[in-house]
Amino acid sequence: MYTIRGGKNMNLAYKILNNHLQKGELVAGTPIAIKIDQTLTQDSTGTMAYLQLEAMNVGHVAVEKAVAYIDHNMLQTGFENMDDHEFIRSVAKKHGITFSRPGNGVCHQLQLENFSKPGKTLVGSDSHTPTCGAMGMVAIGAGGLDVAVAMATGTYYLSCPSVLQVNLTGKRKPFVSAKDVILKVLQELSVKGGVNKIVEYTGEGIKDLSLTERATICNMGAELGATTSVFPTDERTLDYLKQQGRAEDYVEMSADEDATYDERLDIDLSTLEPMVAKPHSPDAVVSATELEGMPINQVVIGSCTNSSLNDMMHAAAILKGHRVNDNVSLVIAPGSSSILAMLSENGALADMIHAGARILECGCGPCIGMGQAPLSKGVSLRTINRNFKGRSGTNDASVYLVSPEVAALSAIKGCFSSDFSDYEALEEVPMTPFIKNPNYFINDYDPNHEVYMGPNIKPVPRGEKLTDSYTGKMVLKVGDNISTDHIVPSDSKLLPYRSNVPHLAKFSFYKVDPDFYKRAVANNGGFIVGGDNYGQGSSREHAALVPNYLKIKAVVALSFARIHRSNLINNGILPLVIKKEDYDFFNDQDSFTFHNLKESVEDNKEVVISNDTTGKTINATLTLSKREKVMIEYGGLLNAIKEIGGDF
Repeated sequence: MYTIRGGKNMNLAYKILNNHLQKGELVAGTPIAIKIDQTLTQDSTGTMAYLQLEAMNVGHVAVEKAVAYIDHNMLQTGFENMDDHEFIRSVAKKHGITFSRPGNGVCHQLQLENFSKPGKTLVGSDSHTPTCGAMGMVAIGAGGLDVAVAMATGTYYLSCPSVLQVNLTGKRKPFVSAKDVILKVLQELSVKGGVNKIVEYTGEGIKDLSLTERATICNMGAELGATTSVFPTDERTLDYLKQQGRAEDYVEMSADEDATYDERLDIDLSTLEPMVAKPHSPDAVVSATELEGMPINQVVIGSCTNSSLNDMMHAAAILKGHRVNDNVSLVIAPGSSSILAMLSENGALADMIHAGARILECGCGPCIGMGQAPLSKGVSLRTINRNFKGRSGTNDASVYLVSPEVAALSAIKGCFSSDFSDYEALEEVPMTPFIKNPNYFINDYDPNHEVYMGPNIKPVPRGEKLTDSYTGKMVLKVGDNISTDHIVPSDSKLLPYRSNVPHLAKFSFYKVDPDFYKRAVANNGGFIVGGDNYGQGSSREHAALVPNYLKIKAVVALSFARIHRSNLINNGILPLVIKKEDYDFFNDQDSFTFHNLKESVEDNKEVVISNDTTGKTINATLTLSKREKVMIEYGGLLNAIKEIGGDF
């Protein structure tokens, strides 16, 4: 049986953390280290993570289960993607990591189906790793280097989150989906409402949600900026594990009856209606009825958010016997090879095809701009989790986030619609055993296996040791909610170069300011000024690796997204926080000096920043844990590990 160490009045999140606690105390905002049971990577971030793992010169991974998925860069128009896949496969064999072949499916759906276990911890180099919180896990998205360290040592370092309770009551009306639940939470809390928090779901309303519906909610907790989200386990959890042939993995887990939380949000599921997130933010949420009749060009059903068997079956049921509107391109990507096989056997796949849908390979595809870009100035309805400007591959397209049910109905009507008056309520898919195909997984360990390195794979950039002062130019100034998509765009042209930072650097911020790269090179680096929630979105550490390569020494912002702040520190870049009234202190015509850096890092004192042209000064806040201070001093985590070892 799973046992809990100490404590009372504990919420579920802290119970799991407490059982894995290696350093620190469960006090919100303080540094802790936890034991990691599982890791996952995907090919977009995995190549760099495994280059970093190789640099640590370790043997077999130190976690119970490590999996390397290929699900992002599967469009092989040149040698680059397959070279990366072969590199990852060779590293997996050398270090005892399970390798998931291209076509097997989306990492989060596959992890949920095959490896997720109640009470375990998971860290993954993808921001939507919290999907497995539906299984009663603490599952956290992180930068690739943090995941590499977790694989090498079995330990992950973070700031202890506070816990936000979302209490669910009531039952949903027909055609209200789990997507609508999380969109309602985003409407209430915003894209920064979960920063440094774990969102824990409680209440009788949980019984109304299947395991994969809970996974949808946990998945888009990443859009809240949350560290992770978690559900208790119950009969729904056990039913899903039985469906996957893993009933022995079930453990009952829940919060204490008198558990305490830092905040609370109440949602009555019976009051919800279909929702939609408008361009260009997941929290721009309104009722779907507001957009009724709006013409559309494209519909995408799939992604790690909404590609479960239940999602696919609901879409197929709505499409059955109908025709996709002549003005609409409908594309569908099932979440896993098992789901695709089941759709094929039960006839739902034929219903989709007969309706006129395009069936894509099981993978991420359109969600990350890898194919199926919308029409110029087009309107695309998608069941994905993010609709940042340009992420789809078309910079002037408008992307709306909806449920699979609304997506399928709208594809038929040729316009936005949530009017299901002509349909009977959809049934939940029966919990029949999944079709399992082990041939997509490779489990092969050979510590002497030679690692394959293609010509597109370049070394990991390294930072420089901290100096006491730094003088340089501001090379970019941006506003609020800058995402990692803005910093290092994700599309079919650039994804094949995720292992080639020098090439990626040429395109950094190019959708925001096409001259950024030239200016950074001309000024031999410099610093960046951002607004609120700088670095939101994906966990991609390339958004810190590229500035590191371009010799960016600091990012000054009103606030930072959690993962990106960690990635900056991992690369030796200072994350400095300023007050809103000091934002206009910076302009691109002047030279600036950052003073007393060593003292500020050592003692968490404010950094004095002077405008050497005007003579004016401001102070910026720098708050670092003991471990983070070492990383900054040595110019990044890899440098620190190389010089003093990993235990600091």
